[in-house]
Amino acid sequence: MKNICVYCGSNNGNSLIYREKAIELAGELVKNKTRLIYGGANIGLMKILADEVIKNGGEVYGVITEFLAQKHLTPSNLTKLIIVDTMLERKDKMSEFADGFITMPGGFGTMDELFETLTAAQLGFTEKPIGILNINGFYDSLFMLLDNMVKEKLLLSPHRKMLMSSESPEELIIMMKNYKAPKVSKWIEKIIDEN
Repeated sequence: MKNICVYCGSNNGNSLIYREKAIELAGELVKNKTRLIYGGANIGLMKILADEVIKNGGEVYGVITEFLAQKHLTPSNLTKLIIVDTMLERKDKMSEFADGFITMPGGFGTMDELFETLTAAQLGFTEKPIGILNINGFYDSLFMLLDNMVKEKLLLSPHRKMLMSSESPEELIIMMKNYKAPKVSKWIEKIIDEN
């Protein structure tokens, strides 16, 4: 994987461990000679991650909307900054560059990016690996929800397993390098209404 897209918060969170793990992830990306692709903002965990990759000699591509760029949220030290018109274009461009995806803690935008990527993988539009850096159990309740989707036959088990997870950036990247996409239809059953 030459390029990993990281989805993460535009806020720092209330614990130093988020910052520490962002720095640790940056170190792993540089160690693996992997370019960071991210949302291009100069705030929150996004800034910490991008700054650390640059500081350690790595490459960073940022993708941001014109609307956010006009709010002066763009850093000046990126390897490349791409400015697009819409949030949809932003996600498409990040996905186009990426060979894999890592989600760190974040809010609505981070969840939107994660689930759009998972849906594309479920439908077979991408076979790129998708991982969660589950810092301090942040995503434990999400995993419970996904497991319940499988139990309730609203999600196939192979699709649930597409989402890898670790609290260790090093371990997560190794898991992603060894990932093989499932070859299974999205639909659990086809129901025909004969009424």
